[in-house]
Amino acid sequence: MQRFLTIPSLQSARRDVPAGIVVFLVALPLCLGIALASGAPLFAGIIGGVVGGLVVSLLSGSELSVSGPAAGLTVIVAAAIIKLGGFPAFTVAVMLSGVLQIVFGALRAGVIGDYIPNSVIKGMLAAIGIVIILKQIPHALGDDRDFLGDEAFQQADRNNTFTEMLSSLVSPSPGAVLITVVAIGLLILWERPALKKQVWTTWLPGPLVCVVVGTLLNEAFGRWLPAWQLTAARQHVVQLPVASSLQEFFGMFTLPQFSRLLHVDTWVVAATIALVGSIETLLCIEATDKLDPEKRLSDSNRELRAQGVGNLLSGFLGGLPITSVIVRSSANIYAGARTRLSCFVHGLVMLLAVGLLASLLNRIPLAALASVLLVVGYKLSSRKIILEMWAKGGTQFIPFIVTVVAIVFTDLLKGIGIGLLASVFFVIRSNHHAAITLVSQDSNWLLRFNKDMSFVNKVELKRRLRQVPDQSLLIVDGTKALYVDGDIYETMKEFETAASFRGIRLEYHNFFNKQHATTTR
Repeated sequence: MQRFLTIPSLQSARRDVPAGIVVFLVALPLCLGIALASGAPLFAGIIGGVVGGLVVSLLSGSELSVSGPAAGLTVIVAAAIIKLGGFPAFTVAVMLSGVLQIVFGALRAGVIGDYIPNSVIKGMLAAIGIVIILKQIPHALGDDRDFLGDEAFQQADRNNTFTEMLSSLVSPSPGAVLITVVAIGLLILWERPALKKQVWTTWLPGPLVCVVVGTLLNEAFGRWLPAWQLTAARQHVVQLPVASSLQEFFGMFTLPQFSRLLHVDTWVVAATIALVGSIETLLCIEATDKLDPEKRLSDSNRELRAQGVGNLLSGFLGGLPITSVIVRSSANIYAGARTRLSCFVHGLVMLLAVGLLASLLNRIPLAALASVLLVVGYKLSSRKIILEMWAKGGTQFIPFIVTVVAIVFTDLLKGIGIGLLASVFFVIRSNHHAAITLVSQDSNWLLRFNKDMSFVNKVELKRRLRQVPDQSLLIVDGTKALYVDGDIYETMKEFETAASFRGIRLEYHNFFNKQHATTTR
């Protein structure tokens, strides 16, 4: 809070304010789409986005992460609304999930994020980039049957990511294609060094320009080429609820059904949202730190507490559960943000726009917004990133590529789980080889433990012991092993019994008895 309340420098504001507007443009249709896919009121998605911007940004442990409704929770939310008997009852579960997240933060559960390998985090970023590209191609071609922020491979309409993309190629909309080409062209132009050096481009970011131009182009279609215009009738534009009066605006808020507070089902749903939301938040925080140009380290426990407060307030106001979201966070970073001011601006602009500019925002074509996301996706999954991981060798590249493939063909959490399993395999494999050294001279052999020995090293120990020939002297040196597991002792005793029949003599140094420098047996 104190860091945020310090007056930002002009240079910081010059970057953060426009970046916040860009994030708002990206977040608005995502919040609406997630609410629609969840079976919740559309305004519930807006509430979640506003709370994520105005409240969580103040309390967050990260300078650049952006919070709001997450696509990864849509299935859970949709099922929970039905299970609890309606959205008002569900908002009570959202509030309770916030309380649980505050407890998680107090218990310092945020440390879990530190145990996720870098290869898996970078794989997650690249995979999200690929998913964004694959998912936005249909919208760029004018096929808007699926909501803009969907990230799951299997879709509700029984299509999957690839079949949806292929079907959109059959009859693309000329208007959407032209808007996409112009918008991406503007984004590329804005990245040119000559233009980036201009001071005015920091106040007028490329994504904002491409959305404005795309909207004007679509309006021109309506005047001179009506067949090319993208309209609300076919869900080709933003569809924000419009309130005709202040009373109608406040009527969009949903009051929680507090009578459900003591029901077991409510607490089960709350615990599920808290656990899944916390995991997604920790993953996003780790990924955001990787993208941060200043490489700052976020406070994950503080972030959990911030998310808890956000969910408590979002549920109370009738909003969807919120998490830190990597798509919006990466868009924030690529738009040039440097501090949490950008996230606060995104929430403030969303609140003001929904109340004052809803009719105007409903003219924005989804193809223009898809163009912004396509460029974000390309930056996340560029060829450079893949080549960097390849250069690090198989122990880094294989978990990376496994994570990428798993996320693309399943979803974020399942993909991360599969990537973690791949990483654990290589950790165990490398630990086996590094833990034990076996060398020989003539008939004298030295078996040295280079680190603490646990049961996971037993396979490698047995393999090395099988290499010792008959009629040899084997010296076992445990000096560097501060801890030796009981399985290792038992394995050595079994080998000692077998060695007596093979003519192998053994000497133990600092192994069975750590109080004596050398013990000979």
